[in-house]
Amino acid sequence: MFYCCGITNKGVMPHNEDAFLIGREVRDSGSITMNIDVPFVTAVSDGVSGERSGEMASRMCLGIMSGMDFLSADTLVTDLYSVHNKLMDIGSQNPELNNMQTTLCGFAAFEENKIITFNSGDSRMYLYRDDYIRQLTRDQSLVQMLYEEGSITFAETKTHVHRNIICPVFGNLKAKPQVDTREFDVMHGDIFIICTDGLSDYVPALEIQETLELPKNLETRLEILVKKALEKGSQDNITIIAAVYLENIQPQQNDGGTI
Repeated sequence: MFYCCGITNKGVMPHNEDAFLIGREVRDSGSITMNIDVPFVTAVSDGVSGERSGEMASRMCLGIMSGMDFLSADTLVTDLYSVHNKLMDIGSQNPELNNMQTTLCGFAAFEENKIITFNSGDSRMYLYRDDYIRQLTRDQSLVQMLYEEGSITFAETKTHVHRNIICPVFGNLKAKPQVDTREFDVMHGDIFIICTDGLSDYVPALEIQETLELPKNLETRLEILVKKALEKGSQDNITIIAAVYLENIQPQQNDGGTI
């Protein structure tokens, strides 16, 4: 069983191009918490600014996913590409939605003790285990490619003039997105953080770790992360999912809330 909490905030932007999915539930505002058993899928989606209807792309992408049955690890990538194809068809048939695009990052849990992560774009996933956080996904962006080939330093990735250029993502009419997947064994107490770049571009992994260590309930910790991003000048929407694996143990009360 997983205990999941999701939160999304438009931040300083006039509207929210982010959304999140937990099981069958899609949200583009506020927060939700729930216990959920496998199989299920959870993800964040960040509509691409500069393209038409970024806010519609993120919602539609996750809305399509919420109506699908992801039942097998063997067909996960095929199922995800069917989401891309449906989104692309909607965009090509509606002029007001033409070429709408969105990132997609999340995981599928098909059985106990195992998940498969998936990622397209620059949203991100971390694993917090044994008091240590590590990044599980690789950003699909121009600055990440330049950094990996040694053309720029890590510090330069934060200020590079082209830091907002990402690889083809879901809904792109001109190029098929690359969906990166990885399989992980999970342990009791693991916390998976899935977030859009409104958080990860402004709050370092170490500060996310320090926030997760606070003796507060999970929703409060996510609210603190949103506040940190805004205080550090986030110029984007901020969306975060935290999923805690509990080995079917009922969650305990902590500081007036769950987990």
